Amino acid sequence: MIGSFTVTVLGGGAWGTALAMQARRAGHSVRLWARDGAAVEALNRGENPRYLPGIRLDPGIAATTDMAAALEGTDCVLAVTPAQVSRLTFQAMPGLVAKGIPLVLCAKGIEHDSGLLLSEIAETLLPANPVAALSGPSFAADVAKGLPTAVVIAARDAALAARLAQRFSTERFRCYSTGDLVGVEIGGALKNVFALAAGAVAGAGLGASAQAAMVTRGFVELRRMGQAFGADPETLMGLSGLGDLMLTCSSAQSRNFTYGEAIGQGRSLAGLPLAEGVATAAIAARIARDRGIDAPIIAAVAAILAGEMNINEAVSALMSRPLRSETD
Repeated sequence: MIGSFTVTVLGGGAWGTALAMQARRAGHSVRLWARDGAAVEALNRGENPRYLPGIRLDPGIAATTDMAAALEGTDCVLAVTPAQVSRLTFQAMPGLVAKGIPLVLCAKGIEHDSGLLLSEIAETLLPANPVAALSGPSFAADVAKGLPTAVVIAARDAALAARLAQRFSTERFRCYSTGDLVGVEIGGALKNVFALAAGAVAGAGLGASAQAAMVTRGFVELRRMGQAFGADPETLMGLSGLGDLMLTCSSAQSRNFTYGEAIGQGRSLAGLPLAEGVATAAIAARIARDRGIDAPIIAAVAAILAGEMNINEAVSALMSRPLRSETD
């Protein structure tokens, strides 16, 4: 640990709570802002029964519904509200957070309406605050329980990323750093789309071979999309790309995998937890189409979600594509 500072977590869901716990373990003073008063009361009792049932929170996390109070005098902000409402969160922050305080993006996604990365939105609305992103193969429950986890923190200023990584690392939570902010964001956003596909393949009972093929070819599409955004290919080979893809495409702990599994099984989607890949799929497919990027799996997921085809039709379309070299 490198000294204590004050961390503000914006978002009282599973991931926000887990990161608040991790910040406490790193020795920092932690405030957590959430909209829901009942959730805040529970958090101040040391529990989050809705999102992390049965897990006792580390003491010292001060939860509040008052964003101004949560941000006053803070040294670092972790933005953990869902990607599709992040713009609203950032719009509420000017005048409440001091200039120069880093904003670490912890949600994963591409804004559905604009096609913008979360960093692009944050840098427009909060130009005086340096933006970073935290991503990697990590389930909230694992982090909350203190299980060994490795993530990456990215910022355009690589030195800032390295400082933040040092601040949040502990014996069981290892933070690497990189200056490739865009690469980390792209990996985190698109892996959710491929997790939907992996879940659908599993739910439809298409077999482990089909699932492995889908994940492997999905990674090819991830690298193509990353290249179009200017990401470093090495970043996509790391924790925020391949690492996160492997985790979310292989476990029912992933909300996106579970959502896709329900689609593959033909079950009702009503009442399922938020799956960020649902919103990201449509905009990712549109970006790929507009930029001329070959991304058939992304397109198939978007079509399934739009009700334009079912899982079997999507598999048939993918399998009947013209044969080509694997490296093309």
